[in-house]
Amino acid sequence: MKLFVTGGAGYIGSVFVEEALNAGHAVTTLDNLSEGHRSAVDRRATFLQTGMEDGAALAQAVQDSGAEAVIHFAAHALVGESMLNPSKYFRNNVGQGLNLLDATTRAGIKKFVFSSTCATYGPPDRVPMTEDLPQKPINPYGESKLMFERMLHWYREIHGLEFVAFRYFNAAGASEKLGEHHRIESHLIPNVLKVALGQAERCEIYGTNYPTPDGTCVRDYIHIVDLAQAHLLALEPGKHGFYNLGNGDGYSVREVIKTCEKVTERPIKSVEKERRPGDPPRLVASSAKARRELGWQPRFPKLEDIVKTAWAWHRQHPDGYPD
Repeated sequence: MKLFVTGGAGYIGSVFVEEALNAGHAVTTLDNLSEGHRSAVDRRATFLQTGMEDGAALAQAVQDSGAEAVIHFAAHALVGESMLNPSKYFRNNVGQGLNLLDATTRAGIKKFVFSSTCATYGPPDRVPMTEDLPQKPINPYGESKLMFERMLHWYREIHGLEFVAFRYFNAAGASEKLGEHHRIESHLIPNVLKVALGQAERCEIYGTNYPTPDGTCVRDYIHIVDLAQAHLLALEPGKHGFYNLGNGDGYSVREVIKTCEKVTERPIKSVEKERRPGDPPRLVASSAKARRELGWQPRFPKLEDIVKTAWAWHRQHPDGYPD
C-alpha cells in the first residue's frame, strides 16, 4: 500500500516507517522535527519536513502522496508539560489532528490508524486493563488523545472512515538501526541505561510506598518493533476499533533497574524521591483483543529481551542521533 505517516522521525514513527518499508509498502512521512530526528527517517521513504498547522497545505500533501491509508503518530507526549501548558497539547494533538482528519477524508482515504495511549484511562478500576474500562484521563495529554478518539468515532459515523486506535502502554527497546533519543527524556529504561553508560550518576525512583510488592510503580513494557507490527496488521481491510497494546506483564521500577543491571553487567545507582502527582500504582494491559482480532503476537514479550535491544542500540549510539 501507499502510506502517509505523520511523526515518522520520532521514536515510534521511525521504527514503523522502517518496518512498513521492509514489508513492501511505499511511505511518505511528514515531521516538523521539533522532537524527531531527520537521521532516523529511512532513506527509502519520501520525507516532508513540515507540520500540520496549515490545513490546506496538509490536504495537498496527503492528496499528492496518493496514500491509501494514514498512520498518525505525530503528537506532543509529555504528561508533565501538558499540566503546565495545556494549550500546546490541545492545539497540536486535537486542532492539528483535525486538519489531518479533514485532509484524509478530502483525499477519499478510508483507512486511518491512530497512536493513542493508556493515559486516556486515567487510574484504572482494575488490572489487567481491558478496552471497556471507563476513560477518565487526569492530565491534558490523556484528555487530548481521548478527544481525538471521539473525533475518529464521528468521522467513521459520518464519513465512513475505517479506523484503528492503539492505546499504548510503555514503548521501549530498539530495532537494529533505530532507537530511543528524546531531547527531554522522561522514559525509565533510557534514563536507567544512561547510568550504565556513565552519562548520569544515578536514576530516580519516584515513590516507594505504593501498594505494590516492592513499593514502586508497576508498568507494562512493549517492544517498539511489536508496536510497529500491530500497526501493519491494522491496515488489513475490515479491521476497526480500539485496542490496548502491552505484554500483559507488569514490572516495578526496581525490577526494571535490576533487569538493566543484569543486561549491562554494571551497577546502577538510584535515588528515592517523592511520588509524582497522578502516577497510578499499576498500569498493566490486557492485549487479548488485539491478539484475538488482529492476530498480533509480540516477538519480545519479556522485559530482559526488550532491554537487551535498547542496550545494544545505546552502546552503539551513546549520544543518540547526530541531529
